[in-house]
Amino acid sequence: MLLAVSPASAQSGTPVPHIETRGGHHALIVDGAPFTMLGGQVNNSSNYAVALPDVWPVLDRIHANTVEVPVAWQQVEPEEGKFDFSFVQTLLDQARAHDKRIVLLWFATWKNTAPGYTPDWVKLDNSRFPRMKKRDGSDHYALSPMFRSTLEADKRAFVRLMTYLKEHDPQNTVIMVQPENEVGSYGSPRDFGAKAQKLFDGPVPAELTKALGKKPGTWSQVFGDQADRAFNTWYTARYIGEIAAAGKAVKPLPMYVNAALADPFKVPDPSGVSSGGPQQDVLDIWKAAAPAIDLGAPDIYDRKSKDVEAYLKAYARPDNALMVPEIGNAAEYARYFWPTMGLGAIGFSPFGMDATGYFNYPLGARKLDDETLDAFASKYAAFEQIGRVWSKLAFTRPTWGAAKPDDGAERSTTMGDWTITAQWGQWQMGEADWDFLPQEPPPWADEPVGGMVVAQLSPNQFLVTGDHVRVRFGTAKGGPKHGMLVRAEEGHFDKDGVWVMDRVWNGDQTDYGLNFIDRPVWVKVTMGSYR
Repeated sequence: MLLAVSPASAQSGTPVPHIETRGGHHALIVDGAPFTMLGGQVNNSSNYAVALPDVWPVLDRIHANTVEVPVAWQQVEPEEGKFDFSFVQTLLDQARAHDKRIVLLWFATWKNTAPGYTPDWVKLDNSRFPRMKKRDGSDHYALSPMFRSTLEADKRAFVRLMTYLKEHDPQNTVIMVQPENEVGSYGSPRDFGAKAQKLFDGPVPAELTKALGKKPGTWSQVFGDQADRAFNTWYTARYIGEIAAAGKAVKPLPMYVNAALADPFKVPDPSGVSSGGPQQDVLDIWKAAAPAIDLGAPDIYDRKSKDVEAYLKAYARPDNALMVPEIGNAAEYARYFWPTMGLGAIGFSPFGMDATGYFNYPLGARKLDDETLDAFASKYAAFEQIGRVWSKLAFTRPTWGAAKPDDGAERSTTMGDWTITAQWGQWQMGEADWDFLPQEPPPWADEPVGGMVVAQLSPNQFLVTGDHVRVRFGTAKGGPKHGMLVRAEEGHFDKDGVWVMDRVWNGDQTDYGLNFIDRPVWVKVTMGSYR
């Protein structure tokens, strides 16, 4: 496990970041090597220089290496044809000074489906930049994806932004870009205007039916009661895909789209979902419509563990790198960092991570107190400690992670000859069924905390860490007859990515599994059997 790592601040003229896929594993390549984004997204209105001093301390506090920041169309082109990238330059300068990478969020035609971040000259000119039409012919709030006038204006501004990055960011402080934000429309599944209706009554593009393996026909014939939503998804994705392709022609940074999610276990009501967005059940349409988009990603504000597990698995696809660009910043969401990393994710980012005084409860935390920040900081610190070693492992080795589910049931997996089981709500010593000593459950037993992640280094060696979890290694069915834990080393990786043993866990520290509480440290486990 050797990996040469150079600080971001020392780079100049480095290779442009990109996504690599190999054997179903994905990596975000930054400075020529796999990189895991330990992110924090600022609040929507923290995209001005005056707010940045309230951003960096919070990111440092949680050990983040990347900041996600909006850049608004209204901000860079307040008057048509006149561009102002002063905030972008300030952001670049300060991020470099604070040794942070940047993911830019382009808020333009859509932000949470609405046109609020378009310039005034766009949002007030409905004849040139039309809104969608509802079934009854009235205006919907969202801009329509059917009109070249809107697309060309948005694309022109985005290309200017990417040109600015090409000219002013040769060291690639910006590592990814999100064109638009939580796109689609609520309340009306598509544009019912004359232009859209004519296309809807015609055939589904052959490019799409071929990609989905469907027979030709009209939208209603091919997609049934999901036809309106499929139609809006295709044309929204085509719109954004064209913008992304134009930006990549200038500087080919990785680009992703984020989804306002629907129930993972139900077919969505087209009028009750963000119709047109990249939800998991229409991701194939997005792949066909917008090949310039590298990945679709879930914005997670659902606290139910079974739902979160379903979202993560749905977006962790052989053709789609998993990334969680937004997740609630309440402490209970932090546990989902572990299964996200276990699925080989390229990044994770809680939303609203700044000290500007805004909190998006009930989606997120009531306030960013020490307990809340520590929930994320402890996990990020563990990954910061081993640098890019994990990024390389996730790209080349089997990995698995688990978070404490709402029902507290244990989670288990098999890797080769061995099983790895995560258990919750136990002290570091002893067993839950001991009845010869009085014992109380630990304070965290009923709390939504706990998780772990493991990477298989070789057939019999594993790297594991976690918090508020008991991890047991055992022999899988058909494995060695006398399987056992041979050695458990707590340690770290040196600057060259070489493992250094700090101490050996044994006795009390291994007799009851490996117990991680409030200190996620790395332990290298060696399994074996005697003859």
